[in-house]
Amino acid sequence: MTAPNQIMWAFIGLLLTIGGTFLNAYITSSPLSWDSSGVQTFSLGITYQIGAVLLTGCVGGKNAGAISQIAYLLLGLTWLPVFAQGGGVDYLKQPYFGYVLGFIPGAWACGLLAFKTQPKIESLAFSCVFGLAAIHITGLSYLIVIHAFNWINSQLSLLQLAIQYSLSPLPGQLVIVCAVTVLAYGLRHLMFY
Repeated sequence: MTAPNQIMWAFIGLLLTIGGTFLNAYITSSPLSWDSSGVQTFSLGITYQIGAVLLTGCVGGKNAGAISQIAYLLLGLTWLPVFAQGGGVDYLKQPYFGYVLGFIPGAWACGLLAFKTQPKIESLAFSCVFGLAAIHITGLSYLIVIHAFNWINSQLSLLQLAIQYSLSPLPGQLVIVCAVTVLAYGLRHLMFY
């Protein structure tokens, strides 16, 4: 991928990540039930932020994905309110900061694997799952470190924090992975790369 395309996708990824931070993810009821009860929506309990990170990697590649997330991290740590709870250096003491930090290796790994083969649903899904795993591994590692050094602003145990930030949002994140896979597949074929 050319440098101008990477810069363009890094900028798009940054904007998508910022927007996805504040946009809650929902799914609808089954179309089979729309006649009797209408279209109902159900919250996934997460935002579209993870989807933006993975989509940038799948469509923009490893460099665009990593650059967009480095920019997102720098904007948030310099007091611009782009993180879910605002911004600033105090975010380093939050238990969920490791997951935000994990966006960088997650987007990079997703982008690396997405461009190893021709864009197929299976390969894009695998790259998204691998990117999501990189985010969770980084987040859990950060939790372990800040809990061991008692830098954390929480009274919860390490296991409770891991359940709250990794296990609980995982089903919703896997739904987002499915949506990102299909969207990335369409975009990659539409853009002929």
